[in-house]
Amino acid sequence: METSTTECDTLPAPRLASGLTPDLDHNRSPSPFPIFEPSSSGSSPLPTISDIEMYTTPTAQRKLCVRHQRMADEGTNLKLQQALDALPVQEREAVNAIWSGFSSSSHPRRELILQGILTMCCFSQLSLLTEQLGQLIRIDPFTVLPREVSLRVLAYLDATSLCRAAQVSKQWKSLADDDVLWRGICEQHIGQKCLKCGWGLPILERKRAVRTNSASPSSSPPSFPPHHTPDLFVSEIPDALPFTRPWKDVYSERLSVERNWRRGRCSVRTLRGHTDGVMCLQFDETLQHPSFPILITGSYDRTVRVWNIETGLEVRCLRGHTRAVRALQFDEAKLITGSMDHTIRVWNWRSGECIRTLEGHTEGVVCLNFDSNVLASGSVDTTVKVWNFRTGEAFTLRGHRDWVNSVRLWESEDPADVEMGCGSGSEPRICQGTLLFSASDDGTIRLWDLARRTCVRQFTGHVGQVQSLKVLEVDERCDEGIGRQEHRIADSNMAHIAQVGNPTNPFEVCTVITHDANSESMEDIQSLDRVTREVLAGSSRKRAKRPVLISGSLDNTIKVWDIDTAKATQTLFGHIEGVWAVASDKLRLISGSHDRTIKVWNREEGRCTATLVGHRGAVTCLGLGEDKIISGSDDGDIRIWSFAGDIRL
Repeated sequence: METSTTECDTLPAPRLASGLTPDLDHNRSPSPFPIFEPSSSGSSPLPTISDIEMYTTPTAQRKLCVRHQRMADEGTNLKLQQALDALPVQEREAVNAIWSGFSSSSHPRRELILQGILTMCCFSQLSLLTEQLGQLIRIDPFTVLPREVSLRVLAYLDATSLCRAAQVSKQWKSLADDDVLWRGICEQHIGQKCLKCGWGLPILERKRAVRTNSASPSSSPPSFPPHHTPDLFVSEIPDALPFTRPWKDVYSERLSVERNWRRGRCSVRTLRGHTDGVMCLQFDETLQHPSFPILITGSYDRTVRVWNIETGLEVRCLRGHTRAVRALQFDEAKLITGSMDHTIRVWNWRSGECIRTLEGHTEGVVCLNFDSNVLASGSVDTTVKVWNFRTGEAFTLRGHRDWVNSVRLWESEDPADVEMGCGSGSEPRICQGTLLFSASDDGTIRLWDLARRTCVRQFTGHVGQVQSLKVLEVDERCDEGIGRQEHRIADSNMAHIAQVGNPTNPFEVCTVITHDANSESMEDIQSLDRVTREVLAGSSRKRAKRPVLISGSLDNTIKVWDIDTAKATQTLFGHIEGVWAVASDKLRLISGSHDRTIKVWNREEGRCTATLVGHRGAVTCLGLGEDKIISGSDDGDIRIWSFAGDIRL
């Protein structure tokens, strides 16, 4: 064993087998591989991995391992060959002999050789090994795994992580943008709140259909057959093939809208035309005809006006009522209005023709609601009437002691069509299980069984006149993730104030106050898609639905009721004057008040997330869409608060 004053003592190098002793001919590479020829300059070329593998298994060529295949593809040996060529011939032969002996060894012998080499290394060599191994042991799993397995792995990532993965390489982008992954995320959150994280994304009905001429040329087709895609986002184009959008685009668009809701980012437009307070409104963005979204409003000026929401222009003005129009509802076929002139009118709102007038109430009609079978109306005369669409006849429900301000039809579970057993053929046919909620100035809410014509439940708790009702089907398990959110936001009372609207007109400048505007953390974004991992991993659970009743009252509160027990489960405080109108969907609750503000609420948490200020009179009616709020006021204005698009405040 030789020693040196500058080198550590080393173990003797393992001796090569006699059959592998290198040839010391200077005109030939010392490598035992006879296929390697010296270069023109006399240097010996470095054997490639393929050459080594062929030598060690001369009878059958072995398949390269993942690392060596990657080295062959990347040409990793080129630098080593250049370094070897720079050495003197004898040193070059010695290095080649070591490499050749190692490559011809079995795996157990290789391990022994490596252990011996490690004992010879000083810290400087160990440091070099550490640096090199940190790079060499890295492997891209998606280059060796089947696509199906790769997608299974990526299914455990949330949307933020998928977007980051798409930036790694083209292959990763192809996997991370796959429609299978993003479809699962969309199905878990769009149109409903997530079972665990509490997030939900709007459906955006008018965004579902994407025509061929508006499709992105770079959009790749989905990776699953078109017939497996839900109708939700497939366009129906006459004389053209359906065009599907990438689910990632669908998700991104809706996430942008939801963030606008949470951060209070909106634009405001004002529609003017009524000469007195606006008392009722409804809008619809999904009508097949006309092609633009429709808004219909009723006012104390005795008119009903039809608007094009996209342009803000008045399309038609319906006249016929002799006193204030207090209630309306429309569908594709008809518009029904109720007025303080004691009448209910049925209109063809497309042509402006009054088709029919229903008379029966002895005082003004304040509210109405209809379905495919019957129409219910509430009046100043304290009664509720249920009308037969075919005959115009009605029966009366009595029980309230003051004005009936709101009525809502509701179908309970498992309805069965049963003809009412107590009447002539002219009386309405009511489906068994058809119920009706009514709210009154007497402070109570009643639940009626229309088949039996009796009050089956009474809700008491408000200390003021109940003005508005909303019945909503919610997911029973949506509240599971609330505790974590409430704990996180409990210490945050920050508010962000922004001015929106037309700055040149002081009457069109509105204020948006966002409460806890900074509460959206990275935890929120990541939890938005956490349940998707369970869904694609096969551990999703079925959602249980339950109905809830929401009411707004002039006692300044909003209450959420358990219909089965008739007990209030939540009371929302925030308005400083009476609440005239409430509206809700699965994602949020909004309210309009006599204090001239609109509040946006997180219903599960009972927390106000934003306050919209701009009306100069009491907010009397509201409409809630997936990306907008439309409000009517005593000031005669109609305001459209839009949360769609890329809005920067």
